[in-house]
Amino acid sequence: MTRKTTVKRVGAALVAFGVSLGLVACGSDSGGGSDDKQITLGIIPSWTDGLSTAYLWKNILESKGYEVEIQELSEAAPLYTGLAEGDVDVYPSAWPEVTHKSYMEQYGDKVEDLGAYYDNAKLTFAVPEYTQIESIEDLTGNAAKFDGKIIGIEPGAGLTEVTKTSVMPKYGLDGDYELVTSSTTSMLAELQKAVDGKKDIVVTLWRPFWANNAFPVKDLADPKGALGEPEGLHELARQGFKDDHPEVAEMMSKAKLDDEQYGTLEDLVVNEYGEGKEEEAVAQWLKDNPDWVATLG
Repeated sequence: MTRKTTVKRVGAALVAFGVSLGLVACGSDSGGGSDDKQITLGIIPSWTDGLSTAYLWKNILESKGYEVEIQELSEAAPLYTGLAEGDVDVYPSAWPEVTHKSYMEQYGDKVEDLGAYYDNAKLTFAVPEYTQIESIEDLTGNAAKFDGKIIGIEPGAGLTEVTKTSVMPKYGLDGDYELVTSSTTSMLAELQKAVDGKKDIVVTLWRPFWANNAFPVKDLADPKGALGEPEGLHELARQGFKDDHPEVAEMMSKAKLDDEQYGTLEDLVVNEYGEGKEEEAVAQWLKDNPDWVATLG
């Protein structure tokens, strides 16, 4: 019997003031054991890969009798902290190889990697298709064209860190450009505004992400490799999760999504159904992909 998913929102302010995640959320007990049927999935809701896969797993696990709680956190840092402290059971769409490498260096010995479900994720700089540049190198000397701004996402995002510590210095963009950070939603709003007015804009993006298809944008070449190599999207779990929930860990380790499967899932969740209808979107995707669950064993 399917049970209702609980969605909890944990504000960044609580983290900023040093309030333990364990004090503000009733996550699953990290000492639970195999009879514990409660599982907490942690996501950054603006990163729609995690949003989509969390609701996909919610559907699958609840059909097997689990009670699933989804905790929404504002940035990667508190999410990795939650995993390390056992307040979150699984981060269903982590970027541990490149984007979140620094978090893995800090918390890697306190989490369990259940495997990669998608293997061609990458960070990008993008501009509208009508903008007359093709490479990040072309940003040099063209700051006025973009009002001296690179429009980014959340300050604590791995993409933001890579942009500041790798891309901008390697391409000599410091000084000429300001990296504007706020949120993924704000970045997309700025992109929409620019596209509507046929204005030039450069934004930080990533693949897979529905916005690459929704907006007329193109990736800029990265000849210096400053954004890193393509990476896999992994399910990361708290320590002890494999022992506590071997069935779930095995299913997650077998899960694989190709580009078409991932693209249709995210498009249904984000665009066709939208906020508040994630469960209906996933149900539709599973109806359209009836053989996928069988691959989980």
